[in-house]
Amino acid sequence: MAVVEGSQVELDKVLLLVDGDKVRIGKPLIEGANVVAEALGEKRGKKIIVFKYKSKARYRRKKGHHQIYTRLAIKDINWGEAS
Repeated sequence: MAVVEGSQVELDKVLLLVDGDKVRIGKPLIEGANVVAEALGEKRGKKIIVFKYKSKARYRRKKGHHQIYTRLAIKDINWGEAS
């Protein structure tokens, strides 16, 4: 999901909500619950090395990869209807 930096994002697939002693677990999702967040931009993750090797065949391939992540700041958590 591509989002513009500074825009608001609504995440509606909530699996678990915890507030102190108050816990709600979804089956598999919590009905009516959502999380509102603000996009802070994209960042590249730690470099991962992919190394393929076959013994006795002189086969070696080495590649690197950075996964791109979107940073989010949570603004509001809506619990939905209480059950």
